[in-house]
Amino acid sequence: MDNSKQLTMGLTLGPLLYFWPKQDVYNFYAQMAETEVETIYLGETVCSKRRQLKTADWISLAQELKSCGKQVVLSGLALLEAESEMKSLRRICSNGEFMVEANDIAAVQMLSEQELPFVTGPSVNIYNLQVLKQLYKSGMRRWVMPVELGADTLQELLQQAEEDGGLPELETEVFAYGCLPLAYAARCFTARYRNVPKDNCEFCCIEYPDGLVMRSQEGKELFTMNGIQTLSAEHYNLEHQLNRMQEIGVNKVRLSPQREGMSEVIERFASRLKGEEPSTISLVNQDHCNGYWFAEPGIRWMETNA
Repeated sequence: MDNSKQLTMGLTLGPLLYFWPKQDVYNFYAQMAETEVETIYLGETVCSKRRQLKTADWISLAQELKSCGKQVVLSGLALLEAESEMKSLRRICSNGEFMVEANDIAAVQMLSEQELPFVTGPSVNIYNLQVLKQLYKSGMRRWVMPVELGADTLQELLQQAEEDGGLPELETEVFAYGCLPLAYAARCFTARYRNVPKDNCEFCCIEYPDGLVMRSQEGKELFTMNGIQTLSAEHYNLEHQLNRMQEIGVNKVRLSPQREGMSEVIERFASRLKGEEPSTISLVNQDHCNGYWFAEPGIRWMETNA
């Protein structure tokens, strides 16, 4: 990476994907308020039964972080299954103060009906120009590229948009660090692991603050089970692809919350965005991957310092 040039992209902190005790959440975001992330996404995106923080608590926390100078976006669920979840989503979409990240098309509809600008999260499938234009017309002003897409696909899509007349108010955000959110299901894998019914799960996710790692018969770490969500076992890491993102036209670089070392991750990415060599030790190790960015199987690590 050319360290002589400061990049203009901003750092964002994605929504917390795991279930942590309420005070742990508050402590975490108190630390994040002191970091160099510009935008923080708040809210429950995985399971509505995770109620240690209610919608009012998330909004209150958003106001606190806003007072600290952070831009805040409220995130909704990625999989809606009950009217109670729709009711909560309506409150988020009608909060009147903060932009909302739509992780389900229901949120897109609610926000579009209110003529509100919104962000689409990585669980909204945007794979071609037609969908990108339709959502932009509906009010989307930032989109997070689906994690399984790569640099060449993103570049082609944004070039097509430019050749078609452009989407002048649209920002592009790329998931650049953390366990990849791969899939959602009606079944709760954590409850299954504990041999309890989903409807009587005893909120057991809280006992696995980093999720449950699933291994192959050969002992290879493959996935992380997180309630109804399947994540990658490895941490996706595009630390050395920031120049390429800038060339493509990426505006925001997303880092996903983790329990340990998050401030160091942010510091490292922030240094590279400034064109500086990070002072912290390398984040690159055997449990990192970046294959999707290179149109390879996501689990792979492609050696590059580009």
